[in-house]
Amino acid sequence: MAVDAAAPTSRTRSSSSTSRSRPAQSPRTPQTPRQRLTFTAGVGTGPTSSSSSSSYYYSDPSFSSGANYTGGTSSSSLSSRTSLSSLRDSLSQNPHIYDISEIRRATNSFLAKPYSPSSSCWRCTLRGSDTIVFQRKFRRKIEIDQLKELLSVICRSNHTSVVRLLGASTSGDHIYLVYEFVKGANLADCLRNSRNPEFTVLSTWISRIRIATDLAHALDYVHNKTGLNMTLVHNHFTSSSVIVTDPSLNAKICHFGAAQLCGEGGDGGGGRKPSSKITTLREKGETAGASGEMQFQGVRGYMSPEFQATGVATQKSDVYAFGVVILELLSGEEPMKYRYDKAKGSYIRTTLIETATGGGGGREGRVRKWMDGRLRDSFPVEVAERLVRIALECVHVEADKRPDMGRVAGKISRLYIDSVKWSESMNMPTDQISVSLAPR
Repeated sequence: MAVDAAAPTSRTRSSSSTSRSRPAQSPRTPQTPRQRLTFTAGVGTGPTSSSSSSSYYYSDPSFSSGANYTGGTSSSSLSSRTSLSSLRDSLSQNPHIYDISEIRRATNSFLAKPYSPSSSCWRCTLRGSDTIVFQRKFRRKIEIDQLKELLSVICRSNHTSVVRLLGASTSGDHIYLVYEFVKGANLADCLRNSRNPEFTVLSTWISRIRIATDLAHALDYVHNKTGLNMTLVHNHFTSSSVIVTDPSLNAKICHFGAAQLCGEGGDGGGGRKPSSKITTLREKGETAGASGEMQFQGVRGYMSPEFQATGVATQKSDVYAFGVVILELLSGEEPMKYRYDKAKGSYIRTTLIETATGGGGGREGRVRKWMDGRLRDSFPVEVAERLVRIALECVHVEADKRPDMGRVAGKISRLYIDSVKWSESMNMPTDQISVSLAPR
């Protein structure tokens, strides 16, 4: 795949030599029930250091469990080093707890060229693994014991369509999340290649319905099937945070665990509702904080109405973002566009939701006109119409009327099966790639 890109979230396995997690599409048997974790609301100040819409390019690592790293110079405080040491030593089956000196050494004291120009992330090698390190700012203050518990719990999760979180490090107001590197390109770049707008690697219907199926099961896993005694929210779901793997053209969602570890969770965090200030991102980039106010990032076109009003991320706001991504996948268009109206002398905003509501409403001709022309009308129209309706259910203005991701994953699985049958009947190429469907 020739498109460069970038993004995080993950399936993990324990670094213990006696226990290894296996990729799964079905829920794991819950372990000993844990108390729901809570966060203490805090005040965010200063510029933020990352964007949920960052794009990147990953490569499968060889995961190894390293001994405690020694050497390198750390500028962190003594208390920070002591806390990290205590955290590392207290985990019996710990994910990697990296000393900040390791992160600095691997990134040349953060002077190495960022992997994505739109966010603070670096591709580097840590303890023999090819990784991506993301710098994020804590949104709420989290005690070291809570961070330890969160890492221990979240890193047990493992799914083939979720990028693995390998570990983390902290320094001051920032957390450094370490993810596996996955070879591929982000979905946004696969759909919209600025160098060659007429080309896309996702040129067949099967490749697109496979992506939709992978994403539905991945988000269903995050919401419902981790087997953890806590509510998880993704809060960073955009087409730029989805990796299309090379060469299989499967999908993996990134940023898994970032919302919880940074204190962004709404119903998952368990904390009280903070006073919030919504920061809107035009595309990709960093945002500036305001003293005395909690900052929440959002990407235009993906934010649900209630998130824009409250800044609280929930599973229903994840479902909304998922619906927008599916509409992108079908149309190949951006979530939001502006065009200049000469008559009015101003710009008019058009969203994918508006065009899908008008173009995917039922008649075959309207659907064909609305769908991505690069598919060359080679798709089962009835299946496409049903997928558009599912996406529109997900972006319903009322959160309570949006479906649960388990229901969505089940419906899209059936559409995938119908698509394979259609492809076989039409002798269409399927790329000889199959997708594993989680049990419903």
